[in-house]
Amino acid sequence: MRTERNRVKLNRRWKKTSIMTFVIPGALWFLMFSYIPMFGVLMAFKNYRYRPGKGFVYSLLTSSNAGLANFRFLFRSPDILNIIRNTFLYNVVFIVLGATLPVCLAIMLTRLYSRILAKTAQTVMFLPHFLSWTVVSYFLFAFLSTDKGLINRIITQNGGEPVLWYQREIFWPFILVLVHTWKIVGYQTVIYLAAIHGIDASLYESARVDGATPFKQTMYITVPLLKPVVGMLLLLNTAHILNSDFGLFYQVTRNSGQILSVTQTLDVYVYKALTESAIYGYSTAVGFFQNIFGCLFLVIANGIIKKISPESALF
Repeated sequence: MRTERNRVKLNRRWKKTSIMTFVIPGALWFLMFSYIPMFGVLMAFKNYRYRPGKGFVYSLLTSSNAGLANFRFLFRSPDILNIIRNTFLYNVVFIVLGATLPVCLAIMLTRLYSRILAKTAQTVMFLPHFLSWTVVSYFLFAFLSTDKGLINRIITQNGGEPVLWYQREIFWPFILVLVHTWKIVGYQTVIYLAAIHGIDASLYESARVDGATPFKQTMYITVPLLKPVVGMLLLLNTAHILNSDFGLFYQVTRNSGQILSVTQTLDVYVYKALTESAIYGYSTAVGFFQNIFGCLFLVIANGIIKKISPESALF
């Protein structure tokens, strides 16, 4: 009896050891590239000066304290409220579209009877994800260029006046949302497609036997079972609500100074400040500010989702 118990304990211990063996590489990766670099947040509170031959850590520790001076740089800007507003509102729109449009596209793709057509549409939507923002900016410029752009050529050939796209800020909120959605919607659709294919096919078969239409199958089977995936991606995106895609807002807009009131975000603002002053504590302070508020929004969003759909909450 005692021998049998010992054997069971050894088996359990061996299983735990095996699992831990697989966990260790991932834990080491997070330790090296996620937790140890957090030490660099000290730069936000330092007047960092690199000392040749001494290395980063020595230079950071021996630099003079700056207190909250690096944060004052951010909040003393006369445009800071407009910059934060741009960053926040664009991300809200991106999050809402990212939680609705890819889901609809994924459901429609699964309802296509032709597998060849479905695979072709999926590939066409997914390809823009692999393009850099620099390439996308040139594509867009080919359409919006004042003198040689395709759209202005069509307008002038029909007797109209060319539109100064890169000087008119009214167009850019719509252009940026359209370009961002075009680039990322295919990737997100693939995620939801994988989740839909993971749903037990017997549920749909039972629904068809009971006379459920394709629409009812979608509303009462697909959508409810997609809630955990949608909630997870929603929370992960909410954590970056004060971060922005630098390539989208800097490259695609071609850094036009005449449309900055609707295109400048925190990341673009910090980049311009760094190119002018090269004070690295500024960028660290802004990154720290973005992460703190991102964490706060994540906790709030998780609390809201937990009340609506507890199984979709992150924690």
